Amino acid sequence: MARYKPVDLHLSKPLPVKFSEQILPGTFEYAVNWLVDHEIDLTVFDARYCNDESGALAYHPGVLLKVVLLGYARGITSSRGIARACRENVVFMALSGDSAPHFTTIAGFVSKLPGEITSVFRDVLLVCDEQGLIGKELFAVDGCKLPSNASRTWSGTRADLARKAEKMERAIAHMLDTHRRQDAGQNVDALTQREQQQIETLSRNSRKIREWLSVSPEKTNRRGEPLKSNITDNDSATMKTSHGMVQGYTGVAAVDAKSQVVVQASAYGTGQENALLPHVLKDLRQDFKAIGRKDPLKAATVLTDSGYHSEATLQQLSDAKIDALVADTGFRSRDPRFADAYKHKPEDRQRQPGERRSQWFQPKDFAFDAAAKTCRCPAGKVLKLSSANAIIKGRRSMSFEGSQTICGSCPLRSQCIRKPGVSTYRQVMFFDGTKAKDSHPQTTAMKARIDSREGRLTYSRRLGIVEPVFGNLHTHGLRRFTLRTRRKVDAQWKLFALVHNVQKLTGKAP
Repeated sequence: MARYKPVDLHLSKPLPVKFSEQILPGTFEYAVNWLVDHEIDLTVFDARYCNDESGALAYHPGVLLKVVLLGYARGITSSRGIARACRENVVFMALSGDSAPHFTTIAGFVSKLPGEITSVFRDVLLVCDEQGLIGKELFAVDGCKLPSNASRTWSGTRADLARKAEKMERAIAHMLDTHRRQDAGQNVDALTQREQQQIETLSRNSRKIREWLSVSPEKTNRRGEPLKSNITDNDSATMKTSHGMVQGYTGVAAVDAKSQVVVQASAYGTGQENALLPHVLKDLRQDFKAIGRKDPLKAATVLTDSGYHSEATLQQLSDAKIDALVADTGFRSRDPRFADAYKHKPEDRQRQPGERRSQWFQPKDFAFDAAAKTCRCPAGKVLKLSSANAIIKGRRSMSFEGSQTICGSCPLRSQCIRKPGVSTYRQVMFFDGTKAKDSHPQTTAMKARIDSREGRLTYSRRLGIVEPVFGNLHTHGLRRFTLRTRRKVDAQWKLFALVHNVQKLTGKAP
């Protein structure tokens, strides 16, 4: 019979550990340790401490910055997780000098970073530039939507939140009324205890909503229409992602093409990116100016996807003399290389020539008489002429619309209106093929430029420049923000970008 050496897991063995030997050259922790000790100006943190003559000694900000960056690099974003690693992981012990900061100290340090993290980000950016990692010839800008420490349950317009509070108050009144009418002997004590807990929870939530409504103004868009607010973090926004709806922020990154270094990182509480590009490029210029470098946009080209496209944005770029290629939503459809793209779709998704694009009625299903300026819907009803000379994206059209009377009880309503529960009547437009005066000259010029051979060749590099950055952060588990308010989330997004840039300095980032 085979014999084996005994294994006793209850044995203990004291091991001598020299912390300086645990930080090995070429690793992320070595780069962080060297940067913090030699390249980052830590005096920006001194103003937050007032213990020159009295008070307890503070943890060195360099130590806290090191363990936070190492924690983020290993996917540990909670202060409790980083504090536990400082007690149990030898690399964290080495970086912190075995000081084992409490999780409240780490949490307080991260939440108060907004004023100093920009300086730290710029110091690392300067090192990247000195190492020749920034080419300053081609930049790609894109963003990713990440959830934050805010619940979507507490989102809504002021009217939505008021209705929610009223619903809670009605539920409280109903439970109290039901309780008063209970017969004796039906386990009243246990039922009362459960109801009392529910009433306290509903009362607390209703009071929270009412107090917030009393002091918070309505959020509106540029047209004055109400937007959803959030009680827990009103800077955040409800955004649509590939994983569903989330309550969070859009983290925008400007990435240099040479080595994929993030040269600017900012977080915004909006899911709409079409107005963000000028702000990102303005901050990019300020960052390079702060590190003593020339304006990088004078001789560089900026690439963005269609999410940043708008006539106003293109006009601002033109006024600022910034060379940019900003795709529009029809960019792919005009590309001859994608002319037969439908052939590569799964069989169940192919649309054959002549097949309907949609299950709903299209303009061709309506009886339109251009000379008489009349239109009959598929149900035979005459629609009202709302505009005989409507301009839609530079094209002339004749617009017709139904009414609540016509469309409200129509048997074909479900086939005609995409959202019967939202839209009250159908609108339909007929284009005559003519174009009005170009009301979007910048968009027209951008389309011509990006459709050129040189434009398509340059723009095709965008995906390979910026998307690997988000993939790298995702691989490290940096998939959500743990803070609230835009200032704090913006600082955390810069810390995420710092993790990527430090990896670039070590030569081990993808």
